[in-house]
Amino acid sequence: MQYGAKMRGTRTTIEIVGLTCALTMGLSGCHHKQVVPPLPAITQPVDLATQPQPAKPQMVEAPAVKLPPPPMAASGGKPRREHRKGSKATAASTPVSPPVQVATVEPPPEQTAIGALSSGGDSSPRVQQEAADLIASIDKRLNALPSQKVEEEKAQISKIKNFQRQAQEALTSGDAEGAKTLATKAKLLLDDLEK
Repeated sequence: MQYGAKMRGTRTTIEIVGLTCALTMGLSGCHHKQVVPPLPAITQPVDLATQPQPAKPQMVEAPAVKLPPPPMAASGGKPRREHRKGSKATAASTPVSPPVQVATVEPPPEQTAIGALSSGGDSSPRVQQEAADLIASIDKRLNALPSQKVEEEKAQISKIKNFQRQAQEALTSGDAEGAKTLATKAKLLLDDLEK
């Protein structure tokens, strides 16, 4: 009796497994490659459709930009007179000298690269402190750079140290604004280096 019950349980399990396999195969479908019938041969020539060109091509208009007036040479030797109420006699009696052309000398590239320093004088203690803090932070960041990075970027680090040195000299001479400007330039170069 036990043998029959075991057989019935095994047969039921086999039937369930078989039914599951049959359903799985039935639902998954056929995996054979489908053969697509070839298209019929074209026996008559067919005209190709072309898109008609627009009669008037679209133009992209440039945005209107308000430009400053063009520079003009000295007004041809005519002096400008200011018209003030009650001072007609003074305007006519003042001699007007002809315009003098001044030759401009461009500074060497090194001077233009670092910018012009201010005259110092009236600099607030807050600006002096900001410049000193900026110089100190640049020094800390330079010292924290890995030695391999220092070797690879010698030229860039040299520029940074040059700006930092000039910033320190400007701060020592009392030019806090110039020192802050130079230290900011060194900081920006260091930011680019650390990217």
